[in-house]
Amino acid sequence: MISTDHQLDPPERECIEPSPARSDISPPNDDTLAALAKALAHPARIKILRILSAQQTCITGDVVIELGLAQSTVSEHLRVLRQAGLVQGEIERPRTHYCISSNGLAALKAGVASL
Repeated sequence: MISTDHQLDPPERECIEPSPARSDISPPNDDTLAALAKALAHPARIKILRILSAQQTCITGDVVIELGLAQSTVSEHLRVLRQAGLVQGEIERPRTHYCISSNGLAALKAGVASL
């Protein structure tokens, strides 16, 4: 779903996470930490997280433009990050708005800090 609007203006709707990350998040178990780390094991996924952290929310088409990768490739990277709990998306046909999951990122930070 490539956006026909090639501007990176913030969309009208914000992502679905209203509250900041909880500060009391315990480190995840080893399997979960490994899954989080695996989700970060591609440079494009790191770049996606950087793009999303710079904006409140971003549609898939904007990420495609920023990365210069095929839409299907970006969608797969977003799927991996979403499955790991690092990003979340809100479907608003025909677009999906993505943002970083602050709780997912906090769990990753807690897990790395516990090493």
